[in-house]
Amino acid sequence: MQRKLVTYVEPQFQTDRLGLLTPHGILDLSLAHAAVLAAAGDPRPQARAQLELPASMLDFLRAGEPALAVLDGVVAWYASRQGAESALRGPAGERLLYPHPGTRLRAPVPRPGKIIHTAGNFREHAREGSEGGWDFQIPPWISFLKCTSAIIGDGDPIVYPRITQKLDHEIELGIIIGKAGRYIPAERAWEHIAGFTVFNDVTARDVQRREMKSGLLNLGKNLDTFATFGPCMTLRDDIGDVHALKIELRVNGDPRQVSSTSKLSVKIPEIVSHWSVMSLEPGDIISTGTVSGVAAFRPDPTAYWLKPGDVVECEIENIGMTRNAVVADQLTPEQEEWLRRREHLFANDLQDEYRNSSK
Repeated sequence: MQRKLVTYVEPQFQTDRLGLLTPHGILDLSLAHAAVLAAAGDPRPQARAQLELPASMLDFLRAGEPALAVLDGVVAWYASRQGAESALRGPAGERLLYPHPGTRLRAPVPRPGKIIHTAGNFREHAREGSEGGWDFQIPPWISFLKCTSAIIGDGDPIVYPRITQKLDHEIELGIIIGKAGRYIPAERAWEHIAGFTVFNDVTARDVQRREMKSGLLNLGKNLDTFATFGPCMTLRDDIGDVHALKIELRVNGDPRQVSSTSKLSVKIPEIVSHWSVMSLEPGDIISTGTVSGVAAFRPDPTAYWLKPGDVVECEIENIGMTRNAVVADQLTPEQEEWLRRREHLFANDLQDEYRNSSK
């Protein structure tokens, strides 16, 4: 069984818990391990299970290889009970399986320590930028940090902020770190990778364009809901050939970005090694950069900017698909007044600047 781990919201208590995505639903891994321990006669199965196979993704990653070994035992236990899934219960009769779809998923790591985005690793994206008249070069190893407050998961809405009229998408492969390290050699990088996920680096292009004139890259990439990732983390040994995965982003069913990780100019181990100049920690996310097909680099992007009502689907082979609807920003009267007073710093200046630069 391919091991795809999720963070799901337990319906009764609304808590985030670690789950395994299976053909029959989402299996609660910590409770499943408690059931295994109870069957073996352990007097305190739930307490021990929480230590050996924690109920949160971040704690699981921090627990390292011992937790991964326990996970494999639970997966084998579950596989041996195929056909009797509905009868599975925890040691105190707890529910172990939840429907999918039908159960809310959060981002696999709801609050990583940091998100490092790499730009320029897909040379097709750099080429389309030059051909599309983008003002700034996209050489390899451009990077920026993404705020964890911008994270949303599969099914959550992407909010269209009032300060932009140029909302864009960027599908990327996300690398999730499992083992801490610094100055990691490329040949050892695989040991530090827990798995992979799908990332959509949502971007306000008009804001980005203005910021980049001063050498900055902040608000245009970090507004609320601008970091969509999920639906799961596929473990490193189950991803297959990570440099031969199909990538596709669709808007309202229309393919906008279609490519493959085979077009990466810098391979995954080298990407991890490069960014390990700063300490990498369990749960950190590193992106590979996006592929061609973004709205901003099209000859006439007018029809391709995201707008409220659009549905964005991001899919990578052997991982899965996130599906997020774009919705209009709903502001309180106080927030409306805040924006009105600062409008000259955002939308108006940006619109004028964008019109002038495209003449």
